[in-house]
Amino acid sequence: MLDRHRAEEIAASPDMKHVLYNGRPVYIQHVHKDGQTARIFTTDNPENEFEVPVSSLIEKN
Repeated sequence: MLDRHRAEEIAASPDMKHVLYNGRPVYIQHVHKDGQTARIFTTDNPENEFEVPVSSLIEKN
């Protein structure tokens, strides 16, 4: 489970990080100011952006 600060770091990083949402690889586009939600898209469907709770994102090492 990601916290707000780590999600913001990942979103700002130029490197692709291994982040999962519901077991699917995603890219964090933006973390909202409230720190509770993020705009993401799955790597296999970048045209379909959606919002999810930051706490539902998992970083794989």
